[in-house]
Amino acid sequence: MNSYNEALTWIHGLLKFGIKPGLKRVEWLLQRTGNPEEKIKCIHIAGTNGKGSTVEYLRSIFNEAGYNVGTFTSPYLITFNERVSINKEPIKNDELLEYAKLLKPLVDELTETSLGSPTEFEVITVISLLYFAEKQPDIIIYETGLGGLYDSTNVITPILSLISNIGYDHMGILGDTIEDIAFQKAGIIKKDVPVITTVEQIEALNVIEKEAKTVNSDTYIFGRDFSVLHKKSSDNGEVFLYTGLKDSNISAEISMKGTHQVKNAGLALAAVEYLTGKGFYRIDSEKIKAGLFRANWAGRFEKVSSSPDIIIDGAHNHQGIQALKQTIENHYKGRKMYLLFAALHDKAYKNMMKELENIIHEAYFTTFNFPRAASAEQLLAESPFQRSCSNSNWKVALEEIKKKLENKDVLIITGSLYFISEVRKSFQNME
Repeated sequence: MNSYNEALTWIHGLLKFGIKPGLKRVEWLLQRTGNPEEKIKCIHIAGTNGKGSTVEYLRSIFNEAGYNVGTFTSPYLITFNERVSINKEPIKNDELLEYAKLLKPLVDELTETSLGSPTEFEVITVISLLYFAEKQPDIIIYETGLGGLYDSTNVITPILSLISNIGYDHMGILGDTIEDIAFQKAGIIKKDVPVITTVEQIEALNVIEKEAKTVNSDTYIFGRDFSVLHKKSSDNGEVFLYTGLKDSNISAEISMKGTHQVKNAGLALAAVEYLTGKGFYRIDSEKIKAGLFRANWAGRFEKVSSSPDIIIDGAHNHQGIQALKQTIENHYKGRKMYLLFAALHDKAYKNMMKELENIIHEAYFTTFNFPRAASAEQLLAESPFQRSCSNSNWKVALEEIKKKLENKDVLIITGSLYFISEVRKSFQNME
């Protein structure tokens, strides 16, 4: 292995081992690389929706206050390396190559044991831990990949755990009920480490509080210990009032559009308030406000073209589509809406489409180069829209829609984060 591309090919080659819940393979690798997870200070966040945006709000606030911030996120939108970043700067190609060269013989050795081969996600998790342990940023924010309890990131012991919204997603792995899914997410709660959550379903909260009590973890709950009040939607984004853990009030504005983003910002604010209150960091209210407004997470109701407006959004489950619909109604009410939609075959895409039925003038279904992508024909067969068609080539479909768009019309491109990652690259190449 002598080049970055060879390293990437090797890492991606591990994907065929799929999703293998459990921590033993990651722990095996960490033990043989000096336990880097014990040398970092981090926040851990789980949840069905809102994780990535919350990570971005936190990163932006800490950066604004002068701190170096590591982030571990998934999936990626532009380059693979962005999954492991410091101050939004991805790990360099030669650095990733060196960690891959270090790990390959260990992975080969592990593969021969009863534990079997690690997955791509497990290896990139270990690479991130080695990288952050070496670079020593002031704080690292780890986003779970799937669930929490058996997610490979759950080898860390954070200074604070966060659980964002919980909804129905990955039910084949996480369970069929909100309680089952909440139990998996609550698996990130560690002994004596506080947890802050924006979960609102009472059955999910009961699970989280029970798990927290078991390990003596203090809980801070949205609506009880902190809250947000959405004031208005503007051309710039959303204006809201945050009422904090100690009845503090902050009036703030975010540039990421959608009332659901206000709640994500509230979770980040509660985390910052807790950590500053305990003396971990010093951040004044002006830095907090500036950080919130400058936060910008690609692929979240992101305008990639204007007049007519073309929006890409990473909504990939029912809860995400509901938030997308509300944002469209807040910012584009009365405009003619077109839809370009692709999804993974294991998602509840019929329910996702149904949610948008009343606001879409015409829908195009397509597919993209990904092993789990549903075909354009599969999606069209479930279409609830009066005007809809399919084209397996998304680039051709996009051009067909663009020819129909008038100046005030809006095109929404959504259904999968992996899909909008592909689409986003094409718009960047046009710039």
